[in-house]
Amino acid sequence: RHLQAATAGTLIHRPPPKQQRLQQTNRTRNRSKTNHLKKMSGASAEASDRNSIQLDNMSLDQLQQLRQQEEGRLQGLTQRYAQLRAAAARISASSRAVTELEKAPEDSHVLVPLTESLYVPGKLKPKNKLLVELGTGYYVEKTATDTQAFLDRKARLVQANTDNVTQVIQATQQNVQAIVSAMQGKLLEIRARQEGARHRAAVEG
Repeated sequence: RHLQAATAGTLIHRPPPKQQRLQQTNRTRNRSKTNHLKKMSGASAEASDRNSIQLDNMSLDQLQQLRQQEEGRLQGLTQRYAQLRAAAARISASSRAVTELEKAPEDSHVLVPLTESLYVPGKLKPKNKLLVELGTGYYVEKTATDTQAFLDRKARLVQANTDNVTQVIQATQQNVQAIVSAMQGKLLEIRARQEGARHRAAVEG
């Protein structure tokens, strides 16, 4: 199965595991799983195959570095996911506020937020003219209906980005698992060679 991973666009190919390895201590070789870490640059999967790196050909130190890289990427993606969820919550709160504003009579008393913790009293006048922040300090005056439409578009965009990040997080987690599996296989090979060497020494002795 092919799994997309992280913002760098890597792929992990995991074939079905082979039969149980290391049945005898004097067996110092075993067949490796063909795990591939593929570098993607938006090209086709065929092109990525030509640039693939076999995990089983990497040393333990290289695998550890690759694991740390993937785990660092996973941490960044998790933070990005949290930011998107927070943005979705703010948009939802703004949408509810606009809905309540449309129901409120003109000249109603309200508390206007100057900062996250500082509010000042004010009045609604006129209530159908709203100052909407477009981003980076730019504001535009919109009606309540136009404001709701703007918030709906932003909500859909944030949700789409959240879905994409969720998929990449899942793929990156699978990549980490694939690297851990390759490291475990490498440790088994080292242990088998050590046991095989001890067995030969005992026989020769």
